[in-house]
Amino acid sequence: MNRTGMVLMALFFLTSAASAADAPSVENGMKLFNSSSLGKNDRSCAACHPDGKGLEDASDSDHATMAKIANKCIVKALKGKALGDDSPEMTSLVMYMKTLGKTKSK
Repeated sequence: MNRTGMVLMALFFLTSAASAADAPSVENGMKLFNSSSLGKNDRSCAACHPDGKGLEDASDSDHATMAKIANKCIVKALKGKALGDDSPEMTSLVMYMKTLGKTKSK
């Protein structure tokens, strides 16, 4: 394989890896939930909801409802900027919050 082919192949693999890392996932949602990156006051979602406290019914709610609730907390409690309802970050966050609800007994 010539040098151009090798460079193109390397770029393809790097782009694919970056896309996979940014794709919505429970793992990315867990990172966001526990990170202070969503706000401007060095707090995370986990600061108010340790071990999913208050999210016991999350698994019963639809994506739009969970996104609205999450954005309310991001803007008010974390002093951050609302995420797009269908953004990869919000999708990941909702996916993770739904797992917290599933682990709680009703």
